[in-house]
Amino acid sequence: MVSSCSEDSVEEDEYANWQERNESTINAWAANNAYTKILTYTKTEGATPTLLNSDYIYVEKLESGSGTECPIFTDTVRVAYRGRFIPTQSYPEGYVFDQSFLNSFSWQTSGVADFVCGGVVDGFATALMNMHVGDYWRVHIPYQLGYGTSSTTSIRGYTDLVFDIALYDFWHPGEHRSSFKSR
Repeated sequence: MVSSCSEDSVEEDEYANWQERNESTINAWAANNAYTKILTYTKTEGATPTLLNSDYIYVEKLESGSGTECPIFTDTVRVAYRGRFIPTQSYPEGYVFDQSFLNSFSWQTSGVADFVCGGVVDGFATALMNMHVGDYWRVHIPYQLGYGTSSTTSIRGYTDLVFDIALYDFWHPGEHRSSFKSR
């Protein structure tokens, strides 16, 4: 007698109920008192009668820098970053969809990228506009402040994002910085 495991068992789709799972994740982030809650730059306190959990990013401050100023929307930033989805069965730490560095983060060896602060999704920009040089944060971004409800070529709709972000430097329009040199 021959039997096949694939016929007898139903393999779970790790993206089943994706919208519900991501909405549940947002609520869990909002309930976690260990996270710093930062309102998106696109809203102001009291502008709407009820602010939703999805109007905030949720931050774990892994390292604090010594800078005193924060980038503004039009500034260019130099960052190291890694972007992931929420965990799934195949990716317990979350699927990495974009990154500037491999392996563990290091201020001395991690790759960096330069881009305009306002050229990224709202949740990422909100984080940057609250960071100081030398900050290293894990930022939890609800899908509403990420890529929204529509799928892209690499990101499903309703995908909450988790970014590790290290802010190396920033500068105003018209200013220039030389190539990156490790700290």
